Amino acid sequence: MSAVLDGIKVLEVAIYAFAPSATAILGDWGADVLKVEHPSVGDPGRNTAAWGVPAEVNGVSHLWEFANRGKRAIAIDISTPEGHDILMTLVDESDVFVTNFLPPARRKLGIEPEDILARNPRIIYARGSAQGPKGELSERGGFDAISYWGRTGAAVGVTPPEHDFPLTMPGPGFGDIQAGMALAGGIGTALYKREKTGEGVVVDVSLMSAGVWAMGMTISGTSVLDVDALPHQYHASSTNPVVNIYRTKDGHSISLAFLQSDRYWPEFCVLVDKLDWLADERFTDADARQVNAAACITLLEELFAERPLAEWEDLLAQQSGQWDLLLPAGQVQHDPQAIANGYVQRVQHDGEGKVVLAAAPVQFDGAVPVLGKAPALGAHTDEVLSAQGFDAETIAGLRERHIVR
Repeated sequence: MSAVLDGIKVLEVAIYAFAPSATAILGDWGADVLKVEHPSVGDPGRNTAAWGVPAEVNGVSHLWEFANRGKRAIAIDISTPEGHDILMTLVDESDVFVTNFLPPARRKLGIEPEDILARNPRIIYARGSAQGPKGELSERGGFDAISYWGRTGAAVGVTPPEHDFPLTMPGPGFGDIQAGMALAGGIGTALYKREKTGEGVVVDVSLMSAGVWAMGMTISGTSVLDVDALPHQYHASSTNPVVNIYRTKDGHSISLAFLQSDRYWPEFCVLVDKLDWLADERFTDADARQVNAAACITLLEELFAERPLAEWEDLLAQQSGQWDLLLPAGQVQHDPQAIANGYVQRVQHDGEGKVVLAAAPVQFDGAVPVLGKAPALGAHTDEVLSAQGFDAETIAGLRERHIVR
C-alpha cells in the first residue's frame, strides 16, 4: 500500500522548526516536500545551536535534520521578479503551500493567501504564526519558548513556587513541533475538504494556539476555581499516594498512575507482601489514604528503595495497575518499545555523522516511515528547474546573478 499522502506536492517557504516540522510530518506520510530557501543564507535552522548542542556535530546539524528530513531543496531569491516567477510556477503544480514568514515579509514577497490562491485556487495555504492571525499582536514574531511556553501558562504551571524564575522548556523545539503536528493535521483535514469541494483552504495554527490547547484543562480548571494557577503537584503532597513517583534502590524512578486506587491498592499490597497495609485503618480506601497520604507516601518510598529497577519491573508487570519508567531523553533512543514501533530511527551520515530522529506520531495501516537525511542548500535546484523547462544555460545564468543556487 502506498503512503497516505503519496502524490501530494507540498511547497514550503519557511524557516526554523515550527512550519518545517509540519511539512516533515507530511513527508513522513508520503508527500513530496520541496523546501524553498534563500540562495545566500538558507534556513537559519541549518546553523542553530541550542541546549548545549553545537550547531553541527560530526557534520550533522540535528535541529536541521529533524525538521527537514527527506525533503527536496531549491534555493531561489523570491524577492526578485525572476525568482518570484519561478516560485509561482511551482505554486501552479502544488497541493499545499506552507509558510511561517511574518505578514510584512509575506506582503513584500507577494506570498499572502490572496496571492497564492489567485494563482492556484485549489491549493491549501497553511501559515504558522506566533500569536495568531488576528488581534494587535498578529504581526509580532515569536518563538516557542515565549509564545507557546510562556504566554499560555505552561512555564508558570510547571514551576515550583519556591523557584525565583519560571522553568524553561525541557528541550529545543518543544513547542514548535507540537504546533507543527497541529498544522500537519489541519493541512490533512483541509485536503479532505478540497477533495469534496474542489476549493482551496487557508489553514492557521499559531504557537500560542497550540500552547493554549496543551494547557486547555489547566485553563478550564483555573476558570471554575477563579484562580490564576492550579496548585503545584509535589511528590510529598500527592493526595493519592499511588499516583506518584518513587525512587528505586539503584536510583531509577518509577511513576505509578493508579487513578482508580481502590481497584489496584489491594492487588499491589498482596504483590509486595504488605498484607498489614490492607488491615491498616489509615489505608482502607482512597479517602483514608488521602487523609493519611504523608504516612502512606513514606512507606512507599521505603518500599521502592528496597529493590533495584529490574526487580520492580518484574514485580509491577504481574499486576494490573498502570506504571512506567521515567527516562532521560538520551535513553529513549535505546528504548526497545520505541524502536519496535519505529518511533525513533538512526540516520547515518557521511563519516562518523549520525543522528537519531523521531518519526511522525501517526501511523497508517501499521506502516512505519523510513526517515532520510535533510538536503543540502539548493541540492535539487537544477533538478526542479529542469523539470520546469529551464535549460542548463538558463539555469547557469540565474546562478551567476545569484537568483538561484
